[in-house]
Amino acid sequence: MTVSPRLTPVLKDALAKLLGERLNLSTAICERHGQGEAHHPGMPPEGVAFAKTTEEVSAIMRLCHAHDCPVVPFGTGTSLEGHTAAVAGGLCIDLSEMAAILETNDEDLDCRVQAGVTRKQLNQHLRDTGLFFPIDPGADASLGGMAATRASGTNAVRYGTMRDNVLGMTVVLADGEVVRTGGRARKSSAGYDLTRLMIGSEGTLGIITELQLRLYGIPEAISAAVCSFDDLEAAVNTVMLTIQSGIPVARIELLDAVQMDAVNRYSKLDYPVAPTLFFEFHGSEASVKEQATRVGEIAQEYRGGDFQWASRPEDRNRLWQARHDAFYAAINLRAGCRGWPTDVCVPVSRLAEAILETRRLIEEEDLIAPMVGHVGDGNFHVLFIVDTDNQEEMARAARVNTAMVEMAIKFGGTCTGEHGVGLGKRKYLIKEHGEGAVGVMRRIKLALDPKGLLNPGKILPESA
Repeated sequence: MTVSPRLTPVLKDALAKLLGERLNLSTAICERHGQGEAHHPGMPPEGVAFAKTTEEVSAIMRLCHAHDCPVVPFGTGTSLEGHTAAVAGGLCIDLSEMAAILETNDEDLDCRVQAGVTRKQLNQHLRDTGLFFPIDPGADASLGGMAATRASGTNAVRYGTMRDNVLGMTVVLADGEVVRTGGRARKSSAGYDLTRLMIGSEGTLGIITELQLRLYGIPEAISAAVCSFDDLEAAVNTVMLTIQSGIPVARIELLDAVQMDAVNRYSKLDYPVAPTLFFEFHGSEASVKEQATRVGEIAQEYRGGDFQWASRPEDRNRLWQARHDAFYAAINLRAGCRGWPTDVCVPVSRLAEAILETRRLIEEEDLIAPMVGHVGDGNFHVLFIVDTDNQEEMARAARVNTAMVEMAIKFGGTCTGEHGVGLGKRKYLIKEHGEGAVGVMRRIKLALDPKGLLNPGKILPESA
């Protein structure tokens, strides 16, 4: 796809005067910034601006607004639905150098960070305070990017998503205006909730430059376990009964047999190649023991095997690193192919039906597609391992993806539990929300970004 140049010589000169060598126009850097981790074709920007402060982002946006230049924000490039593709050309603003932890308030359990700080960097900084930030999408994503895509991950069943853990933020709007939303109070009834409006907006309403985040005390005791099952239905039923029983488990991750085979090979593990649940329990010594006992009893009801424990920190880290590497493990199942990741989220009561039907569709289309899921909150993922040059194979994967999404929406769920909409899920937004709600979204976009400069072509489907 070719677009007309939007980064004019006059604008380039003005940006170079502001940023110096931190305005990069090289082909390699631009291509890197127009590509996420999934199968979507790369669409590079015409230049990349490496910002260091909110004031710089504001100044860049004022210049781009004056010259009608589209802008795509960029964190670490781990997005999966084409969020960083520069479909209209223009400038990419890379926030990775905005990596300062600005303040930590131990007594109030909160902190303020720049948007380029990654979750691992923050937790390393917090290590000696007895606190941690729990949102863990797997990739070491930037916290600004995690807020922009409303990330969640393995801990969401206990600690919620980014929506629940961002108290406030600093945002630069399309014309360069700086807005501060929310604050450090745990609740407020004052005005519109602009913080929640920006969370999940994927850079289409403003560029997040700072975040005020909720922190948690590191649990007194943490224990992890692995349990294998004879079939997928038994594993999912174990999850459903665990959640319905109100057991406060921290993590429940489902990996199907195809994914377990990939994980064993990639991470040098030796678990049974069977549907498997990874658990983690947080709390006091007594509560962790009680949670594990109750979940173990439920697993036994569904013919689950004995728990294999990972109680030492190094064993737990190895287990969860293997889970986080599931994407790369799956891609290694088939040389020369790429991953097409997709996700949906359904009410927990419909989880078994949704997962089993999705697996049936995958097998019917003769695809290699491991399944994993943060199933404690009804969210599961499929990773099609595809030859992107094989149009017939891509069509088969697309059929499964569409059927999976339509089923989730029919069940009262959503087309994406955490990957976001980006380019990949735009066409499902009206089916999920209806013309009226999408129309309201369009009016909000028009009010905040009347020139349509912020991450154009994402989230909102084309008007009829």
